[in-house]
Amino acid sequence: MFPAINATLNGTAALLLAAGYVFIRRRNVPAHRACMLAALAVSTLFLGCYLYYHFHAGRTSFEGQGWIRPVYFTVLLSHTTLAVTVVPLALITLTQAFRGRLREHVRIARWTLPIWMYVSVTGVLIYWLLYHAYAPG
Repeated sequence: MFPAINATLNGTAALLLAAGYVFIRRRNVPAHRACMLAALAVSTLFLGCYLYYHFHAGRTSFEGQGWIRPVYFTVLLSHTTLAVTVVPLALITLTQAFRGRLREHVRIARWTLPIWMYVSVTGVLIYWLLYHAYAPG
């Protein structure tokens, strides 16, 4: 159950990030702020669920063979590395916005958004590969 919940939370975060980007491009700051705060909340909930699940369930093995195996592990490695990176980036980006330092907020958000989006989308891809595309049985 938790892997599907986690994938849903990742997908929701990606949709909120995309909507937030669209809103800020249209200069709708209140809607942008709402989407980005919701994305942060959903991503935080994801992290809690992810840690809880892996603390109790342990490790999950990838069953795919052939060409997909190195592809999967490359995506997993980049996803994991950037997931660790996006946490401080998101917090710094948020802090700059709350302090009214919009120039700094925009400067770091240009890095934070694509990394956060990549992590969210690849989280869903990893779930699909693990539990649907190459699941045993």
